[in-house]
Amino acid sequence: MLSYRHSYHAGNYADVLKHLVQVAILDYLLQKESPLCYHDTHAGAGLYSSSSEQALKTAEYEDGIAKIWHSDSESALIQRYLTLIRSLNPEQQLQFYPGSPKIAALMLRATDTIQATELHPSDFPILQSQFSHRRFSRIENIDAFTGLKAMLPPLNKRGLVLIDPPYELYTEYQDVIKGVTEAYRRFPQGCYAIWYPVIERDAIEAFINGLVRTGIKKQLRIEFCRSADCKGFGMTGSGMLVINPPYTLSALFEQTLPELQRLLGQDGCHWQVSQLVGE
Repeated sequence: MLSYRHSYHAGNYADVLKHLVQVAILDYLLQKESPLCYHDTHAGAGLYSSSSEQALKTAEYEDGIAKIWHSDSESALIQRYLTLIRSLNPEQQLQFYPGSPKIAALMLRATDTIQATELHPSDFPILQSQFSHRRFSRIENIDAFTGLKAMLPPLNKRGLVLIDPPYELYTEYQDVIKGVTEAYRRFPQGCYAIWYPVIERDAIEAFINGLVRTGIKKQLRIEFCRSADCKGFGMTGSGMLVINPPYTLSALFEQTLPELQRLLGQDGCHWQVSQLVGE
């Protein structure tokens, strides 16, 4: 969808969850010396300003990263995530928030590969400019699922694929199921982290069940809902469905989500870490 721009939502509580999962997975993969590949399907602009017109219009970051910016969290994962963001804000004021491709760039080694696709004509050149001098990178102005077909499997044969569509069209849920199935067929050893919004509970459960019915093994669900489910307008939470998760990921988020609940939760806040499909 060419109408969607992540600059309106950067740093919100859904981003916090998504990027905590991303950081945890990449840190695990980086324990091995062999190069890895990071693939981002809906990469956006890569870096966002809290003083931009879009950020000021919605101020969604105020209920996300801004609430934990000076937190006293004892979670090592939350502190690791904050350290990455603070590296872009040396004066300790929250001026810039990194999107997922920028977080990957901050974490990965020179020998690792970054692949990203972004379709929006305004965001793509901004994203591309940030990787113009990086040797192992491929940034394309193409559709996300076309990119999965074109770039997978990577030469490195291990890595993380982050899939986070805007879900502005109902058909995008089925597009994700189809795209993940095809990508997994090409790159079954990869780790896949699929973001989803919690807006209508019945619809999201149908989506999750659709992913389970693909027959793909090793599916872990990590979900954080800032407030109680409701049938009204608006997102009450979000989640990450992770295929081939690190064996440490479930326990790590069992420890981290209570801290996130304390820092970001409202009345009715709830979370879950669920193994949907085993070996």
